[in-house]
Amino acid sequence: MKAFLILEDGTVFEGTHIGADREVISEIVFNTSMAGYLEVLTDPSYAGQAVCMTYPLIGNYGICKDDMESLKPWPDGFIVRELSRNFSNFRADFSIQQFLEENNIPGIAGIDTRALTKILREKGTMNGMITTNEAYDINAVLPKLKEYITGKVVEKVTCRKKYELKGSKSLSENGALSGSAKFSAADYAAGKREQKPSLVRKLNGAGKRVALLDFGTKGNIAYALKIRGCDVTVYPATTPASEIIASNPDGIMLSNGPGDPKECTTIIAEVKKLYDTDIPIFAICLGHQLMALATGADTYKMKYGHRGGNHPVKDLTTGRVYISSQNHGYVVDMDKLDPTIATPAFLNVNDGTNEGLNYTGKNIFTVQFHPEACCGPQDSGYLFDRFIEMMEVTK
Repeated sequence: MKAFLILEDGTVFEGTHIGADREVISEIVFNTSMAGYLEVLTDPSYAGQAVCMTYPLIGNYGICKDDMESLKPWPDGFIVRELSRNFSNFRADFSIQQFLEENNIPGIAGIDTRALTKILREKGTMNGMITTNEAYDINAVLPKLKEYITGKVVEKVTCRKKYELKGSKSLSENGALSGSAKFSAADYAAGKREQKPSLVRKLNGAGKRVALLDFGTKGNIAYALKIRGCDVTVYPATTPASEIIASNPDGIMLSNGPGDPKECTTIIAEVKKLYDTDIPIFAICLGHQLMALATGADTYKMKYGHRGGNHPVKDLTTGRVYISSQNHGYVVDMDKLDPTIATPAFLNVNDGTNEGLNYTGKNIFTVQFHPEACCGPQDSGYLFDRFIEMMEVTK
């Protein structure tokens, strides 16, 4: 069946229908990762967007439920050059086509994704429609595309009630978790996983209690704390700061999430209350932006954002460069940053945008990239150890 991708500038791509048989309007973004399409699909930060994968062949290793970052996929649509309906992977449960169909996600294959990516890079991220209607009226479609907004998507992706994850308590001789400490499917959206020995060398967070605010968190954020021995309580995004403070956590984690951070006005007010405490705080991606807004800084929408697994970020303290996984379309404005409140900690090597902040006189640091990346580079996973050390010193 034919399918069409119509962009708000009037560009039309013709390809083949994949996934669910329905029409969708969404914000079109691109991801440059060569692997990890399942992690991309199940990242809640893509809610309200349709994702174009720039790597030309997607789906060849199928879908392995154990690698999901949440219980379901979140993008509105999926755009690829070629979709592999046959897969070769002993861990796979089913094909990506079946996954898209069962989760009602429409898509398009067979288009020139390089050409689409160039358009988005040159003109900026724009809205688009995926449709199988060969009789579409472009004059009727374009006004609808211009009207579309992602809206308040954090409320859509956050958990509905709080839940707890107990930290792992034992290590085998090679540094991997023992069988009893594996991440069970009932624990969190990430499902059952086996520990990767490179992620952690010791359980130095044993006994620490972390409150994780779920703005659309990836399962690996909770997992990165869990394998370090931390007991994690995950809270819905709308939880009042007073409830979190009353639980007396050793530290607070602000997660990643979708959408424009300025839409989260109520959440920003609660984050400011958390800032005013002496509780150590570590924030990632959207959490990083919300903390900046809560303390008087500003954010702005990027031309086409950072989405992929190969973004270099520079630690401004050591000068060392790390390769990072990223997924964001908004960034903190360094020109409007008050140095008495926060100072830049990381910088994007490619475009010079802010990638992290250290808060003056506070046990708070935040990063724009994903140190828990999976699938992706784990160069900056040490930041979780830094967070645990911060909790140790504070106590």
